[in-house]
Amino acid sequence: MTDTARARKLADRIRVVVAETLQRRIKDPRLGYVTITDTRVTGDLREATVFYTVFGDDEERAASAAALESAKGVLRSEVGRQTGVRFTPSLTFVADAIPENARTIEDLLAKARAADEEVRKSATDAAYAGEADPYRKPAEDGEDGDEGEDAGEGEDAGEGAGTDAGADGAEGAGGENR
Repeated sequence: MTDTARARKLADRIRVVVAETLQRRIKDPRLGYVTITDTRVTGDLREATVFYTVFGDDEERAASAAALESAKGVLRSEVGRQTGVRFTPSLTFVADAIPENARTIEDLLAKARAADEEVRKSATDAAYAGEADPYRKPAEDGEDGDEGEDAGEGEDAGEGAGTDAGADGAEGAGGENR
């Protein structure tokens, strides 16, 4: 098994060599604005996958893919000459999906921004369903007597005060049995 650091270094070198060779040596008119985005090499250093993007429409992408396939031999021999490895890896060109993914993410973010803006607009015109402050506040000094009336509405205040009678059958705080 080979070192992963060596595979990464070889992948970086292959990316540079392929990009420079495409720019300087390959004169195919079908080759559009190609950008080499990434290269990955297998652990045994036998196969290299080169990811690329093409600026343009689907027609230009197809033409550039055909040009890369036809230039694969020249690119592989240049990689072998400049890297100096014993076995030159075979090259596979794969169109990178990063631009499409980025476009999809941008569309989703735009939808989220629009939804946030709608929520923000509805929040500015909204009113409270109840009071502005729904929490109870401690009673002020002048309102101490009001709490006793609220607790015993409809009943005597003494009846419900001591309902925990215990085992001896006492009537609670309001009764006199002792």
